[in-house]
Order: sequence, then structure tokens, then C-alpha cells
Amino acid sequence: MTTVKVALLQHLEKADPADLIGQAATMGADIAVFPEMLSNGYAAFDAGDPEAEAAWRTGAQALNGPFVDRFRDAARQHRIHVVATLLEAADPDPFNAALLIDPAGDIVLHHRKVHICDFDTPESACGRGDRFDVTTVETAAGPVTVGLMICMDREYVDSAATLSAKGAEIILVPNCCDMATDPVVGDVRIAHLRGRAFESVTGIALANYPTPRCDGHSLAVDPLGRVIAIAGPDPTTLLADFDLAALRRTREKERFRWRQPPDPGSPG
Repeated sequence: MTTVKVALLQHLEKADPADLIGQAATMGADIAVFPEMLSNGYAAFDAGDPEAEAAWRTGAQALNGPFVDRFRDAARQHRIHVVATLLEAADPDPFNAALLIDPAGDIVLHHRKVHICDFDTPESACGRGDRFDVTTVETAAGPVTVGLMICMDREYVDSAATLSAKGAEIILVPNCCDMATDPVVGDVRIAHLRGRAFESVTGIALANYPTPRCDGHSLAVDPLGRVIAIAGPDPTTLLADFDLAALRRTREKERFRWRQPPDPGSPG
């Protein structure tokens, strides 16, 4: 088998993550990806209300706390890789973070969102990450190198370029915004993600919130920018199959693009 199976868990934060991880494993997924900042559903607050911000900050989760432990336990139980997302407790400011947890329950990749939406809450109260890293994980198709971006990270060329230059074959993207029905830009984010995959010669898998939080449309794109799976607006678990052999042939053929060094001023 040369197919890497990624489950995109398009569900609201109220859903039981352990149940969803079990469902993904039953579907044969190698990796399950949750939407952005699942620990609080990407909850906003009134920037002019210090008490509201203080209450929001109390919801930040420690990496060794019970919220993360639920994902680690479920990954271990179901022998699956899981991308958990959270508002990560830190001093002086929390981070919008994503964790790749392996089937042994260990955190093997820790990403703090670099390109934060500092023009509005909740991210105006978050710290800014400074790196894009990759790791290699074992799947049914063999080892595959993966990286993490979070939502707005994908809108900046340095993010995917850095990950691809470090060897990422598939980039996993927790997300929280309208992908297909944005009132201003329509479905341009889908087109943009396709272009980002094409220019970086990577597979990209994005997990979004369903309606009414966002508009769903979680999707997976191959390194030629072709959509290989896309959801509708409602809660669902979408399984995307990445043909690893084909992906690697494309990366080798198109190596002149992804082996270009990233901007020297970019993170990572």
C-alpha cells in the first residue's frame, strides 16, 4: 500500500475528541487532524473588557494537562497519529498551538502559530511562534515526512516553502475560517490552498470547523494543486488518500521549485 490516509475531523469543539479519533482509526486513517484551537472552539472576547480577556486566558491548557492527555490516551488506544489543537498556556501570553501525537501517545511535533491574526481577538492576546518544523512518522504506507501550519500560516509563502525545503511531503493544517463562502472573498482560500500546494510541491490537508462556526469545506490537495477530497458545510469526518509514491514522483520531477531556499528572513 502506498496510500497515506488523513482524516479531517470537521466537528465542533463540543464533540468528544476520543470518539472522533476512534472513528478515524476505524476508517483506516493514519493521521487524524482537528480544527484550530479546539480547546475553546477559537472563542473570541471583547478586547475592551479586561475581565473577559482574563477569563479567556484562564482557559489556556498546559501541554502536560488533562486536555492534551485525552488526545494522547486516544492516540495510544487506537494506534493513530493525531493533530490536537489548543490555546497553550505560557507566560506572558498563551499560544495558538498544534501538537502531532504519535501512536505511542508521545508529542513528536509542536507548532505555535507564526502568522497570528493580531488585528482581532482571540489572537491579539496570543504570543507568536517562530518556527516551522517537520518530523517523519510511520504510516501503513511507510515513513512520511509531515509538517504543521495553522490557518493564517498558509496565507504566507514562507510557511509552506520552509516546510517543503525541510522535506515535508504532507502539510497538516488545523483551520478556523470560511473556505468557500467568505462574504468578501468567496472561495478564494480554496484556490489559494491549491496554489500553495502546487508552488511548494506538497500534499496539504486542512481541517476546518463546520457550520455554524465556519463553513466547513475541509479539503486535501495533492502537490499538483488538485483537490483529492473536500467536505460540505456540515459536521463530518472526511478521509483523504494521498498516493505517496505519486507524491514523491512529483516532488522529484518538480524539485527545482521546492529545493529553492526560503527567504533568509523567514521563520524556521
